[in-house]
Amino acid sequence: MRPHLLLLLALCGAGSAAGARSYSLRGRWTVRSGNGSLELPGQVPGCVHSALLQQGLIQDPYYRFNDLNYRWISLDNWTYSKKFEIPFDFSKWQKVNLIFEGVDTVSKVLFNEVTIGETDNMFSTYGFDVSGLVGAANSVELRFQSAVLAAAQRSRAHAGPPPLPACPPREQKGECHVNFLRKEQCSFSWDWGPSFPTQGIWKDVRIEAYNICHLNYFTFSPVYDNGTKEWHLEIQSSFDVVSSKPVGGQVTVAIPKLQTQWTYKIELQPGERIVELSVKINENITVETWWPHGHGNQTGYNMTILFELDGGLNIEKSAKVYFRTVELIQEPIKGSPGLSFYFKINGFPIFLKGSNWVPADSFQDRVTSDVLRLLLQSVVDANMNTLRVWGGGIYEQDEFYELCDELGIMVWQDFMFACALYPTDQGFIDSVRAEVAYQIRRLKSHPSVIIWGGNNENEAALSMDWYHINFTYLQTYMDDYVTLYVKNIREIVLAGDKSRPFIPSSPTNGAETIAEHWISKNPNSKYFGDVHFYDYISDCWNWKIFPKARFASEYGYQSWPSFSTLEKVSSKEDWSFNSKFALHRQHHANGNNQMLNQARFHFKLPESTDPLREFKDTIYLTQVTQAQCVKTETEFYLRSRSEIVEQQGHTMGALYWQLNDIWQAPSWASLEYGGKWKMLHYFARHFFAPLLPVGFEDQSVFYVYVVSDLHSSQTVALTVRVHAWSSLQPRCERVSPGVEAGAGRAVRAFAEPVEALLRCAGCSRERCLLSFHLSAGRERVGPLNYHFLSSPKDAVGLRKANITAIISQEGGTFIFDLHTSAVAPFVWLDVGSIPGRFSDNGFLMTEERRRVLFYPWKRTSKSELEQSFHVTSLRDIY
Repeated sequence: MRPHLLLLLALCGAGSAAGARSYSLRGRWTVRSGNGSLELPGQVPGCVHSALLQQGLIQDPYYRFNDLNYRWISLDNWTYSKKFEIPFDFSKWQKVNLIFEGVDTVSKVLFNEVTIGETDNMFSTYGFDVSGLVGAANSVELRFQSAVLAAAQRSRAHAGPPPLPACPPREQKGECHVNFLRKEQCSFSWDWGPSFPTQGIWKDVRIEAYNICHLNYFTFSPVYDNGTKEWHLEIQSSFDVVSSKPVGGQVTVAIPKLQTQWTYKIELQPGERIVELSVKINENITVETWWPHGHGNQTGYNMTILFELDGGLNIEKSAKVYFRTVELIQEPIKGSPGLSFYFKINGFPIFLKGSNWVPADSFQDRVTSDVLRLLLQSVVDANMNTLRVWGGGIYEQDEFYELCDELGIMVWQDFMFACALYPTDQGFIDSVRAEVAYQIRRLKSHPSVIIWGGNNENEAALSMDWYHINFTYLQTYMDDYVTLYVKNIREIVLAGDKSRPFIPSSPTNGAETIAEHWISKNPNSKYFGDVHFYDYISDCWNWKIFPKARFASEYGYQSWPSFSTLEKVSSKEDWSFNSKFALHRQHHANGNNQMLNQARFHFKLPESTDPLREFKDTIYLTQVTQAQCVKTETEFYLRSRSEIVEQQGHTMGALYWQLNDIWQAPSWASLEYGGKWKMLHYFARHFFAPLLPVGFEDQSVFYVYVVSDLHSSQTVALTVRVHAWSSLQPRCERVSPGVEAGAGRAVRAFAEPVEALLRCAGCSRERCLLSFHLSAGRERVGPLNYHFLSSPKDAVGLRKANITAIISQEGGTFIFDLHTSAVAPFVWLDVGSIPGRFSDNGFLMTEERRRVLFYPWKRTSKSELEQSFHVTSLRDIY
C-alpha cells in the first residue's frame, strides 16, 4: 500500500493586507425572547442559556433537575441583535461581507432590517454580501427558530419512510428528531449527557471589507514521490476577485530552516478563483518528522506565504509546517482469516492507545483554552496517544487541534453523524456537502488528525437492525446510507484530502465493508476493522468475554463521579444512591443497578449505617469496579497485539469509552466534569505505560506478558511476588533476569502454575495475591502490576488499614508520605475540590511506606490540603 504522506501547515496568524479591513462583532449583543417579554444582554460567542445565567435569570443549568426546569428556553424562538458603526469609511471598499464562523442553528439573518439569508447548519460558516446595504450606522439581527420545533417541523414535512430513531429512550429525558438538523446530536440528550438544545452565535462574527481581491481561504495537500523520495506541498488558495480586470502578481513560499523558497507568477480573473501551487521541499535537507506522544518529538517548521498582487495588495500568512506520514494497513495475516487494521506513522507500526472525546460542556462558550489544555494535558499525562472525536458532538474548536498537534495526540475524526439514520433530500445533502468540504479545509492542516470516520455506529445500526426496520423500507434506508456517506461524504474527502484514510463508519470492517457494498453483515467482526464492545452482565474480570479483535475503538463501564464534584450540583436530600436525583442523573437504562451488580462479583457492597457515608462509599466502589474492569479489558487488548490465538488477535488499538464528562453525572468517563481524575484515569496511566507487564490466568497457570511501545528492544528483569493479605512482607519471589522486551511487541515472559506459587508461599488463593514488575539494573521500569488470586470479598486476613500521611512541599509540588498498618487495596487519596492530580492513586499498598506527589492546578497550601485530605481503602467500606 502506498503511504498517505502529509506535509502540514497550521495557521499561526496573518499579516496585514493593504486591500482589506476586518471588524469583529464579538462582544455584547441583545437577546430577546420570542414574544419580546424578555430582553437582556448576551455575549457573542455564546448562547441563550449562558446569557440568562450571566444576568442571574436562571441558576446553573446543571444544578439538580434544571435540565427539565429550563426546557422552556430551548422551546422558545430567540432573537440576537446588535447595532454598530463601522470604524472606517465603508464607501472606499468595493465589497463588504458579513461573516459568521458558527451559528447554532436555524435562523433568519437580517442586515439593516433586510433579510439577507438563512442558516441551518451549526458546522458551516456563512458569508453574506452586504455591500449594497451597509451604512454609517448598521444593525444585524438573527431570528432563531427553536431547534426542537425546527426538528419536529422537518420530520413532519419529510417525504417517504422517516429517518430513525425519532426519540431518545425515556431515561435520557431528551428531545426528538435531532437527526433532521445539522446540529450537535447529543444536545438533544445522550446516555451520558443532558438535553440542552442551545441557540446562539457560538463562534466569531465579523465584517470584512476589501478591494481588488480577497483571500477567502487556503489549504493544502501533500504529494510524496516514492521514487525520488521528494516532498511537495500542494497549496490551494481561494480568492474573490472584485476588480473588473484580471489581477496579476506573485506568491512566495519560504521555509527558512529547510532552505526552501519558491516564487510563482499568478493571474486572477474576476470572480471566485482557485489557485493551486506546488512547492518542492529542498531534497538535500533532513526533515524531522512529527511523532505521536511517546514516540518522538512534535517538530514543526515556521513558514511564510506572501501574495504580492497588483494595486499594492500584499497578503501575508505565517504558518507552521509539519511532516509525517500515516498509513492504515489492511493486509492478510498469517494464521488468521480477514485483514489487519492498524496504523503506521512515519513507517512505524503504532498501537493506538487512548479514549473517546465528547463535548466538554453543553455550552461551548464555557470551553475555554484553560479547560481544553487541562483535559488534553491529562491525556498525555496518562500515557495516551490517541483520541477519537466522537461523531455525536461537534468538530472541535481550532485550539483543540492545535493542542493535539503540540502534545502529540493523534485524532480519529468522525464526521458528526451518530446512532441514527439521516434524510437524503437535496437540501440536506447540499448542507452536508458544504459542511464536510469546510471541515476538511479547516482540519487537514493538522498532523494530529490521522483518519476521517463517516459516522458513529450507523452501519452497525442498519446491519444489525437496531431500529426494527419494516422490511419494505430496508433497501431505501440502505440506499440512503450509501448516498450520504459514500456518494457524498467520501467523495468530498477523497477530492479534498488524499493525505489520510477514510472509513465510512465505526465500527466497520474496513476493506471488507467496501467489498460488501458498504454495509457489512457483521461490522463488529473480530477479523476486520474495528469493534465496539459492551457487556455489563458478564464478570469483567473474566478476560475471555472480550473480543480478540483487530482494533477496539469503543468499550467501557460506568462509574459515578466523586462526591466533591456532585456536591456542586445537588443538595442533601440527593445524597443517596437511590435518590430521585441519582435516578434522574443516570441516563443509561438500569445503569445504577448494573454498576452494583458488576461490583458484587468481587466486592462486598457498602454497609454503613450513615446514609451519607454509604453514598460516598458506593461512589468509591463504582470507581474501583470501573477501573478494574477497564484495566482487565485494556490489558487483554495490549497483550493480544503480537499473537494469533484460535485465528484471532493482532490487536493494534484500544480506545476506551469515554475520556471526559459533559456534566456531573454517572458515565463511562475517566475524567470528571471539571477535569478531576477518576480512579480509572490513574489506572490508565499505568496500563498505557510504554513498558508494561500484564498478568493473567489461564487454566490455573499464571502468565506475564511484557508489552512494549518502545522503538528498540530492551532487556529487563521480571519479578513476581506472592503477598499474604495479612502481612506487609512478601512470602515468595520469582525473578526472571533476561527478559527481552521486543520493540513494539507483546512477548510472554513468565508462566507458572498458580499451585506452585502458592506452595512457595505456603498460602491459599483466598489468603494471597500477586504483584509483579520490571526492572533494569536496580531501577524499576514501568508500573507495579498485580493479580488477585481470588475475589477481594473472599480475602482472608485482609485487615482494616490505618493509613496516615505527612504532607510537605517542594516548590509547587506537594509530597504525601504515606504509612499503612496493613496491606491495603485500592488506596484512594482525595483532597475534595482542590484542583490537581496525584502522581498515583487507587493503588495497592503492600509495603509499609509510600511516597506520592500532588500537582496542584491552582494555588493552594499545605494547610488547605491537610484540612481537605481523606484516604479510603477497600476494607474501610465494610
